[in-house]
Amino acid sequence: MKKWLLLVTVIITAFVAPFTEGSAAAVNHQKQTDQVSAIPLAKAHAHNDYEHTRPLQDALDHGFTSVEADVWLVDGELLVAHDKEDVSPDRTLKSLYLDQLNERVKRNHGSVYTDYGYEFTLWIDIKSEGESTYRIIHKQLQAYQEMLTKFTPSGVKPGAVTVYISGNRPRDLMENQTVRYTAYDGRMSDLGTDASNEFMPIISDNWTKHFTWIGVGEMPESEKEKLNDIVSTAHANGQKVRFWATPDIASPQRESIWHELLNAGVDFINTDDLAGLQTFLMKHDPNPSEPVINWGTTKGSTNENE
Repeated sequence: MKKWLLLVTVIITAFVAPFTEGSAAAVNHQKQTDQVSAIPLAKAHAHNDYEHTRPLQDALDHGFTSVEADVWLVDGELLVAHDKEDVSPDRTLKSLYLDQLNERVKRNHGSVYTDYGYEFTLWIDIKSEGESTYRIIHKQLQAYQEMLTKFTPSGVKPGAVTVYISGNRPRDLMENQTVRYTAYDGRMSDLGTDASNEFMPIISDNWTKHFTWIGVGEMPESEKEKLNDIVSTAHANGQKVRFWATPDIASPQRESIWHELLNAGVDFINTDDLAGLQTFLMKHDPNPSEPVINWGTTKGSTNENE
């Protein structure tokens, strides 16, 4: 009888051990994966990031340094969705973005990507009424201020994560704040005005409102000059540039536009195709991790320790 029990024990151990070891290996692999980041891509912007299978995480796995979340204020909570009818109480700004970024910054000792010295950008696109929604955003961000870029009377204090407010932007309210944890997303009408890059560090707009070329044939010289003028004017004021509504279906037309944006020095290339843009930038951007504009090289920035 003892021999039979011993035999059964040996068989069970032999059968279970590989699964136990496999499970442990899987856990260890996941821990290692969490620590090994993709190469950060300074120009990669995930438009409608929340529509991916794993919001934020899919973008991070592809090296993106900029993501966008649309928010609605519903019963005092900030819910993430493109349309109000699609909101869900378990898909909050905190759970999908703020908590995850905060955990990652702590794990990586002060940066979203390990040993990456540049900011990560979180765009919050306000879909509901601007002022009331922004007040809740500001209140929530206070709890995460250790990881955020701060805008104070003494200047900009760069953080691991910089938040841009887009959509229904309450400009007057934001301009009159003494301390902000967010910056204002400007439009082409703001280009070349007296708007400070400490308040408006980004100029973004709909591509089709300013250009007729959508990637078919050569870009007209007049439009190429216009694009270069936009970028040089913004950069001279320490502002970044982004366009949305560019072709985003994999095609020669999309690649042509991406090439022109890259050549002109546009700071963010907009896409929902994470793998497609990652491949493009790794192949064609000679310095894929280096931003052209950052707080360390713009006026008004201060060191957190000053």
